Amino acid sequence: MDDITFGATRLRLHTLTRLRWIAVAGQSVAVLGVYILFGYDLPLGFCFALIAFSAWLNIFLRIRYPASRELTARLATVLLGYDIVQLAVLLALTGGLANPFSILLLVPVVVSASALPPANTVLLGGIALTAASIIGAVHLPLPWLGGDAPDLPVLYISGIWVALALAIGFTGVYAFRVAREARQMSDALAAAALVLAREQHLSALDGLAAAAAHELGTPLATIALVSRELERDLPREGPHAEDVRLLRSQVERCRGILERIGSLGEEPGGHLDRLPLSSLIEEIAAPHREFGIDIRIHLDGAPPEPVGRRDPGILYGLGNLAENAVDFAASTVDIRAGWTADTVTIEIVDDGPGFTPEVLAKIGEPYISTRGRRRGGVEESGLGLGLFIAKTLLERSGAQLLFANRAPMGRGAFVSASWPRSRFEVAGPAGSVGSAGAAGFDLGVAGDNKVTGNPAATAAKETMASRT
Repeated sequence: MDDITFGATRLRLHTLTRLRWIAVAGQSVAVLGVYILFGYDLPLGFCFALIAFSAWLNIFLRIRYPASRELTARLATVLLGYDIVQLAVLLALTGGLANPFSILLLVPVVVSASALPPANTVLLGGIALTAASIIGAVHLPLPWLGGDAPDLPVLYISGIWVALALAIGFTGVYAFRVAREARQMSDALAAAALVLAREQHLSALDGLAAAAAHELGTPLATIALVSRELERDLPREGPHAEDVRLLRSQVERCRGILERIGSLGEEPGGHLDRLPLSSLIEEIAAPHREFGIDIRIHLDGAPPEPVGRRDPGILYGLGNLAENAVDFAASTVDIRAGWTADTVTIEIVDDGPGFTPEVLAKIGEPYISTRGRRRGGVEESGLGLGLFIAKTLLERSGAQLLFANRAPMGRGAFVSASWPRSRFEVAGPAGSVGSAGAAGFDLGVAGDNKVTGNPAATAAKETMASRT
């Protein structure tokens, strides 16, 4: 029992003990009901001895370990294996496979398939089928009215065994697939949150900087006042005059720095909060120009050019798509940006092998990664989280994505992201939204620090203006 540890599997001790209590209650009701209500002749003492042993095991586990503990795969397998053996012995006392409750042998296997590694589930499935084979051949007669048990043919019992085997296999695989997909989606979303965590922390820095500017304004004003008085009182050519003038100049320099910090996100057209579409395209293309691939940018639209918000989600998403295109391109990647009065569209096209049909059918799902070979014949070996995260972030920003292959098939991948122009562009007056505000994508953390009207930023500007 010392194998119980934290975090080893997704199966808690509390879950297994609760399921076993349900089994104890169900077995007790079934045995008593058949014995008392129907008057069937059962080995009541042996049956309740088995049921009582399961109850005592639950009590021991509850006293010995906290219910919140998670089980190792090995110990969980042992406990589920016990449940199979206990039920099999109980069935052997009450008719074997002819007992309609023999179908319950698959329950521990399904529980294992949803939480334990496949090898453990296969082992438990083997134990269940072995137990079914034994009780199919060796068992007490099926309890019946008057003690005259029906003589079921071997072929019928064999059919029950086959049905049980198929049920264990099908339900086990189904439970495993569903649980694995749920775990993959959960893990991938957690990875997406981690990718944004750094950007969220950075987006809070301007609010902290504005608060610092506000707090430092008072001591700087005092230093400036004292330095002016010293400069006025000391002789112009005295030994300390140059030091005082230097002090005054550095105070003014600090004032200028703090004023710029306090106005982050408020200056019209500031680089930190607004990004023209052409600059956005250049920013996602620039990191990949040193890899020997010709990256060509095409802009198509009538003035004025859309100006969007500097959204970390959009930058990461488009950057990941551009990186994928460069990785798989043979020689060129085309990035096309077009706009109308209603929409903004960005297309990324490469001349590589394109998406395979299997990947194209599941594009954007976590842990789907390969779409052919990279340049130089190197196989793709990633987990596919990058594309999943990129797709999730772009869709949350309001984009509609399209993944396809250029015609003819296999001559390059085509990815398109399209936004309503009203969601892509900066809303309201210039500078009204900072870099944390995604185009319709609320990070939910530290976002208020980037919006104009930030009390700390406004107070800092007013303080510096009143003291200049």
